[in-house]
Amino acid sequence: MARKQERFSTDIVNRGVEDSGPNAGSFYFSVKVRPRLPDFLSSVNLKYVKLGYRYLLGHSFYFLVAPLLTVVFGVELRKHSWEDLYQKCDLTDALFMLGLLGLILYIYLDLTPRSIYLVDFACYRPPDELKISKEEFIELARKCGDFSDSAIEFQQRVLKNSGIGDETYLPRAVFRPGYKTSLKDGREEAAAVMFGAINDLLAATKIRPKDIRILVVNCGFLNTTPSLSSMVVNHFKFKHNIHSFNLGGMGCAAGVTAIDLARDLLLAYPGSYALVVSAEAVTHTWYNGDDADMLLANCFFRMGAAAVLLSSSRLERWRSKYELKQLVRTHKAMDNRSYKSIQIREDAQGKKGISVSKDVIEVGGHALKANITTLGPLVLPVSEQLHFFTNLLFKKKAKPYIPDYKLAFEHVCILATSKKVLDEIQKNLELTEEYMEASRKTLERFGNTSSSSIWYELAYLEANSRINSSDRIWQIAFGSGFKCNSVVWKALRNNGKPKLSPWVEEY
Repeated sequence: MARKQERFSTDIVNRGVEDSGPNAGSFYFSVKVRPRLPDFLSSVNLKYVKLGYRYLLGHSFYFLVAPLLTVVFGVELRKHSWEDLYQKCDLTDALFMLGLLGLILYIYLDLTPRSIYLVDFACYRPPDELKISKEEFIELARKCGDFSDSAIEFQQRVLKNSGIGDETYLPRAVFRPGYKTSLKDGREEAAAVMFGAINDLLAATKIRPKDIRILVVNCGFLNTTPSLSSMVVNHFKFKHNIHSFNLGGMGCAAGVTAIDLARDLLLAYPGSYALVVSAEAVTHTWYNGDDADMLLANCFFRMGAAAVLLSSSRLERWRSKYELKQLVRTHKAMDNRSYKSIQIREDAQGKKGISVSKDVIEVGGHALKANITTLGPLVLPVSEQLHFFTNLLFKKKAKPYIPDYKLAFEHVCILATSKKVLDEIQKNLELTEEYMEASRKTLERFGNTSSSSIWYELAYLEANSRINSSDRIWQIAFGSGFKCNSVVWKALRNNGKPKLSPWVEEY
């Protein structure tokens, strides 16, 4: 019974007054039982806590060695006075010592993991003629003749409570009567959003395509041959020896996965530039049937793409906006419910679309719980961690103390999936409205743009001059699989309103 209470919430709905029958004139009510996020802050899985500390110790090794070597070297020098060194060392010995110190410094710098810098990023804003209001969405859906009355009513109800506004963007081709998904439409949409974002990024950074050594493109549902990454290489004429990768089928969390892959490649090729492109093709995921689970994607997904320029060159620090601090990925595909929670399938009539199961909120909550438990030791202040362990060790019968994650970050960008999901995450993490503002505003203005959503949220913070030097930004993304990924950035300077931004009207 306790397990069921954890997985569901109830709403009592007033249905009005009975018109007839023995109870005529009486009020009657119905009770709706809805799946919700589990109370993932009520217990702690120590397995994920230990994993977080393992990451922390692994990353700290190089920084612990440097002070130790410095102390040892200093102690040895103190045994000799400058006169002793001057008398005992000739020019050859001095040059040898300088060379040895230089070699030690070189080896240390070479072995120490390089910092990864986010030079700049850009988000695509489609043309105004593709704007569509919720009312127009329903009107066009009704006129196209592909949906039953119950399907129209369902989409209207979902849109009303979705948190999506009236200025999001959709390719109007999907409302053609009898529309069927095609590679041609998918490629054209992907080209428009990806090329638009990349053009804006290249204009802002003054980087030439031939300067980019690594390219990672991710798109959850559109996978073609040649790949989308090849499409980008062909259009922008990148060098023939570019390291190009195409990530497909990884859903809305793939944007952070692409950052992780780019980071590893930048460490393998120090001093290089990496371009990460996150996009989705709505025309390829459109569903024109009557299955409620598959109609949800129609209501939430919208056009969008983001292009991010990363570098591992130490010289790029001076002009970069952010430094990558932590990245934690959690994958729950070993659990069947998680694995099947979001998938492309065909309905009984053979119509293809994205199916979102009723378990998605619960399995997403468990993935998020595991992810933040692993992330905690990497980002939380020592005082919070000590408080947590003291409570855990000496108050075993009491509810564990949950650290305040607001102490670790100045800004949070949660993937803009739906109003309900954002509400649940806000409640469980006890986030203020200020922390939720970027996610809610992005959902309202641009809808769910899949893996690029977290970049529209960061762009919102910049456009409103919220990012100050040393601010820490936490981006959280989740998607099919089920996956939950976190990436933490540190602002290297005050990032004011950029010239090119999807939030700037004179875009």
